[in-house]
Amino acid sequence: MCMRPNASNRPNAALLGAFWFGIQMVLGALLGISLQARSIQLAPHQALAAFGLLMASGACVAAVTQIAAGILSDRRRLRGSRRLEFYAAGAVAGALAVVYFYTAPVFWQLVASFMLLQLALNMAMGPYQAAIPDFIELKNLGSASAWMAALQSAGNVAGVVVAAFVKSAAAAGAVIGTVLLLACAATGLHVRKLSPVEEVAAPLRITRAFIDLFISRALVYAGFYTLVGYLYFYVARTMSGDVKTHTGLLILLFLAAAAIGALVAGRPANRFDRRDVATAGGGVFILALVLFLFAAISGQVVGAATLAGFAWGVFLTADWALGCTFLPRGALATAMGIWNLALLIPQIAAPAIVTTVLSVLRALQSTEAPRIAFVIAAIEVAAGVIWLRRLPASRSSGAWRGTSGNNGRT
Repeated sequence: MCMRPNASNRPNAALLGAFWFGIQMVLGALLGISLQARSIQLAPHQALAAFGLLMASGACVAAVTQIAAGILSDRRRLRGSRRLEFYAAGAVAGALAVVYFYTAPVFWQLVASFMLLQLALNMAMGPYQAAIPDFIELKNLGSASAWMAALQSAGNVAGVVVAAFVKSAAAAGAVIGTVLLLACAATGLHVRKLSPVEEVAAPLRITRAFIDLFISRALVYAGFYTLVGYLYFYVARTMSGDVKTHTGLLILLFLAAAAIGALVAGRPANRFDRRDVATAGGGVFILALVLFLFAAISGQVVGAATLAGFAWGVFLTADWALGCTFLPRGALATAMGIWNLALLIPQIAAPAIVTTVLSVLRALQSTEAPRIAFVIAAIEVAAGVIWLRRLPASRSSGAWRGTSGNNGRT
């Protein structure tokens, strides 16, 4: 049965996306700067290996948590829940864990804190990401996805600012944790007033389109995490000056451009084939990675970071819209949890792939190691964009989650 929102409970994409801003503020601070900086601080002689261990351990916890939380929240949803208990538990535990991360005195505690943080955030993420298809009608998915992508970039910007420029570790953790709680409250209060677009229940069905979407997303995100993960080391080995500040500024440019790209892509994602929008974003992202390889002066590095950010924002909008189109509505949070493995697996695989290649090339300690990593990133994104073309055509007037005709069927 379809339930359309009336004027008093109309969904607001910005408010629905507020919690995403808070989650992405945490991830922006850690994945762009703090994981690398704390690895160097607590394991100075094995920083690259320590960074890989942190990423792998956190991603393993996140993968298990996402699936478990998704299944539980779908069961709760059938009993009338709006999944808010998952939001609240994840936000409170996440706020405590992020403070622990920034104040951990030794490396093993840093690993433990990051695993706890991933447990907390992923308790909320799968259930929370079902909010867009739960409450937003098909015709507005492109615009809502643009809001989510833009708020993701804005949250990442906020996290990078805190990580790069707040000198006190305890203060940085407190600020990030507080914003996470406030963002959760803003979204939770709004969701309490909403009625779902549809009320359906069905067993999770993995379609061919779901599989193709997962593989293409995983490949593209492997390239993204390679760029973001090794940008700090790129700056450290190829640029002079304060590494933390320079990396923070580059990531800020990247994310500001990504927010613009996300908003620009909103209307095309509503009107045109979303595969084409995603392909355009991925193609320009590859071009930006090539520019990084040949950048010789700071201005060229800035240009490459800005172009990469804009392209990433375009891809994010199309990625959200494709996910909301092809994921099965009857088990949304479970499907979102599986879909998010396409983000988590690359967090493990990207450092492992780069470390393996660098080891084979005997380039782990070379100043060229980050550039080699960027070559790997370009190959990964190209593979993802090519795989994306296996998906059925997708527009706002097309099939809903692969259930119209034979679209997306196994």
